[in-house]
Amino acid sequence: MKIALVHDWLTTIAGAEKVLKAIYEIYPDSDIFTLVKNKENLKGTLLENANIETSFIQKLPFAKTKYRNYLPFFPIAIEQFDLSSYDVVISSSHAVAKGILTNVNQLHISYVHTPIRYAWDLYSYYLKEANLDKSLKGWIVRYFLHKIRMWDYTTSNRPDYYIVNSKYIARRIKKVYNKEAAIIYPPVDIKKFEIYTKKENFYLTASRLVPYKKIDLIVEAFSKMPDKKLIVIGEGPDLKKIKKRASKNIEILGYKSFNILKYYMQRAKAFVFAAEEDFGIIPVESQACGTPVIAYGKGGVMETVIENKTGIFFKKQSVDNIIEAIKEFENKEDKFDFYEIRKNAEKFSKEKFKINFKNFVNNKLEEFFNEK
Repeated sequence: MKIALVHDWLTTIAGAEKVLKAIYEIYPDSDIFTLVKNKENLKGTLLENANIETSFIQKLPFAKTKYRNYLPFFPIAIEQFDLSSYDVVISSSHAVAKGILTNVNQLHISYVHTPIRYAWDLYSYYLKEANLDKSLKGWIVRYFLHKIRMWDYTTSNRPDYYIVNSKYIARRIKKVYNKEAAIIYPPVDIKKFEIYTKKENFYLTASRLVPYKKIDLIVEAFSKMPDKKLIVIGEGPDLKKIKKRASKNIEILGYKSFNILKYYMQRAKAFVFAAEEDFGIIPVESQACGTPVIAYGKGGVMETVIENKTGIFFKKQSVDNIIEAIKEFENKEDKFDFYEIRKNAEKFSKEKFKINFKNFVNNKLEEFFNEK
């Protein structure tokens, strides 16, 4: 069987790329197709020596870093790949990869991390955060996002089968595309994290510092609790805004290596998570360290954190709700079992992902080629 893997873009190694890497481990002889790649950021990873073909966007100015500026060209770019010689196409999609063109003799399975956020769920939020909700430029962006949304919907029939990373995304797939999807939780490299039971007197949050992660709310909440220490790890466009809101009890460390992040994750009394994520790998990584999670009770985290056993939830993305959740956690802190927390994380291991994914593909292959 000749297999092609299709991914939106390979400019950094984040959650979606970790899924692609795990799929590539299952099918190491496959070829990878992507809109644009940043070779420097793939060094030292499994994908460094993979056979990767890019689109015409790769040749456009500043494409490696400013690729999102070429959003209107993404649909036509993904459709230019010729995959006619492959038996199986597996797309890993959070933007346009699921829209790859295949023929009736090819099996196309799409692992969808989310429908395009800025065209669907986060459409109004994206325009507001980018100050595009009222300007002329904003109307131009609205027009292109409308076109992207129409293309995204019309290409929803291209995959033969959908896989998603959570029940939460399965509901979104049903609402946006009216399609059913199998649920296979994404791979978390649990083996890289060891349980640590000697917790210290600080809280941790870590993320790319972008608006929807809501790190600013966490920082503002701890600024109102000067007796509680917070450590923030991550970098991004919101860094300056977050620093302005930080009080003396908050340390903002910026980007840190994996080993340093793990050090703090193991020793934190709890990990604070305020985003509405499709799945959310980092709360699972925290639990792999035996560290409980204090999270916004919406999105994929509702499937990875067990309330009052591995963490607690707050109902609204607000400063007051975060403060109340911290107080609730401290009242229950002694009841959390570090080993139970670790055990819960193990349900989302990379090994389980690979077994479940391969079984799904094999079953669909048998059905597909029997029908032929």
